[in-house]
Amino acid sequence: MITAPPNSKDANSPVPKSRLSDIWDAAEIYGQRSFDNYAQIRSLAETVRDLLCAWFDGGDKPCVYLVPPEGPFQGQNYQSDAFSVAGQGYLPLKPISFGLAVRISADKDFMRLPIHCQKEGQLMKVSIGKDSPTSLQLPLDETQLTPLFESIQGHILAYFKDSVDQYDEGNYGTSVIGFDIYRETE
Repeated sequence: MITAPPNSKDANSPVPKSRLSDIWDAAEIYGQRSFDNYAQIRSLAETVRDLLCAWFDGGDKPCVYLVPPEGPFQGQNYQSDAFSVAGQGYLPLKPISFGLAVRISADKDFMRLPIHCQKEGQLMKVSIGKDSPTSLQLPLDETQLTPLFESIQGHILAYFKDSVDQYDEGNYGTSVIGFDIYRETE
């Protein structure tokens, strides 16, 4: 039998907390944590976007954009729509993905890399596609990004080198590693 929480009318006794308010309290804590998770991942994504191009060649021309992790994209920043939690109506507390569009040619071709982020304690685990994650200590220090940048560069180079090797060996019709390439036209 379900009973309502006791209500005391004695002015000196504490007002009992309702079961519903327990749910509200838990939901509020969930909301705080989910926002914290999103804010840390978005901050990481924006930092990678802002520093990776300079790491590649020291230039200031845009060569990296935040794009949706899947579906159609163009070589431009998508702001909050670049994250897997966009448009869900509420902010879920779970790992978050975003797309990183890296310019791969002078013709404005962009390759999208799906980046997955998961916070574990004071570490942010960042992986490209299905690769093993790179661990970054929180709070994020930009000097720790070099291994991640090297992993991104290596991932892109491996795609092209492996594809060429497979072509040269006559076995290039069956290998896919999950990249999307987009050419920007004006």
